[in-house]
Amino acid sequence: MVLNAAAGQHIAKAVVVDDDERLLGVLKRGLRVHGFDVETFSDAPAALAYMEAARVDVAVLDVTMPDLDGVTLCRHLRQTNDMPILMLSARDTVPDRILGLESGADDYLTKPFELAELAARMRALLRRAERGSSPDEALRYADIELDARRHVVTRAGRLVDLTPTEYRLLEVLLRNPETVMKRDAMILQVWGYDTGDSNYLDVHVAHLREKLEADGGVRLLQTVRSFGYVLRQA
Repeated sequence: MVLNAAAGQHIAKAVVVDDDERLLGVLKRGLRVHGFDVETFSDAPAALAYMEAARVDVAVLDVTMPDLDGVTLCRHLRQTNDMPILMLSARDTVPDRILGLESGADDYLTKPFELAELAARMRALLRRAERGSSPDEALRYADIELDARRHVVTRAGRLVDLTPTEYRLLEVLLRNPETVMKRDAMILQVWGYDTGDSNYLDVHVAHLREKLEADGGVRLLQTVRSFGYVLRQA
């Protein structure tokens, strides 16, 4: 983040990528009013090169772009970066939203949208990335450990690389082991607002489960049909 010396506050560095130059101009001006330090790109490969070299706090990516689409760009970023990512799209079907989330995005917003909602969602993503356990706290269940001081998750000693949303989701579950968590309660705790789409939760749970079980670990993240999820040993 950039330090605002006059206010003594940190300003979040945001990158917005969209091939609509007019929209980029609107978003750059508007998000600056909402307190973000904004860089915009209409060229996705150039944006990727910038984000691989610079410190960025949150990224906003349009799904449909020439040369390198937002989904592919998000997947490239997720190979080396766990920054919060929000996808923008003119398409609002369930498969489209799931595709965006499965690429590693943390949130999905459909065009047209209100600037205030975009800024609010970006701030929520940043709060979720920064929020967590007490600095020296470690949460454990079975062979899973979340070390809040180092912001590291391991299973049986193996490092588990999680996105900010997956990390927050696991933290919520670790704070409530062997307690069945209702889907709507989990959404509010993880996102901080009602996303209006339970597919958000399902996709991230599926990713978290896949990562936790990558080396054949026993399934601990259980689905309770038509209700929610629970962390428990069978």
